[in-house]
Amino acid sequence: MNTLVRLWFSPALRKKAESAWHTAERNLGSHAIVTLLSSATEIHLFPFPGEAMPSQRTTDKGPVPAQKTAERGTTLTRKQLIDRLNEDLAREYQAIIAYIVYSQVLKGPEYMSIAQELQTHASEELNHALLISQQIDYLGGMPTVEPKQVKTTDNPEEMLRADLNNEVETIWNYRERVRQCEQLQEFAIAEHIREILKDEQEHLIDLATALGEDPPDPGEAAGR
Repeated sequence: MNTLVRLWFSPALRKKAESAWHTAERNLGSHAIVTLLSSATEIHLFPFPGEAMPSQRTTDKGPVPAQKTAERGTTLTRKQLIDRLNEDLAREYQAIIAYIVYSQVLKGPEYMSIAQELQTHASEELNHALLISQQIDYLGGMPTVEPKQVKTTDNPEEMLRADLNNEVETIWNYRERVRQCEQLQEFAIAEHIREILKDEQEHLIDLATALGEDPPDPGEAAGR
């Protein structure tokens, strides 16, 4: 395949440009034309008419854009990302309510330690809700005011199980959100969510330990 590779680079980034060229050469073979300029730092690959970009997958219906072949599906729009973040925010509200209520109604000496942990979880989930609300506002959306449904029960084990299941769902969705934010080049939002994930994974461990179990894998437990 004949592909024109143009590498733009500044003198200070010559080594990076040369490295990028060697990578392109390995990927494209020896039939490439290189034009070196000195006014930019971008790299572009231009196929000749009738040929697909190397990042495209071809089917019997023609080339498929790279964004459509992402492992987790298509790239979201900003509006769709706002909608997903509002779903995350609704889960945070759910977690705040559940942790507040469960921490107060858990009874018995065997639950004293985890009840105290749940109070800490509630405070951390509130911080998460504030942070997610900030990101929604930054993207131009309106934060939701509706929580997801909270399970009500007077059985201590069912309370902890409900919290554990919610954490599994939350972690899986936040992992997806990191990928989606990065696809939209919203890297700062992705970093904020990574920080939230650290807390959520600690919550998962606390709850699994209280139930006498190993922490579940969120991907498997969520059936993904």
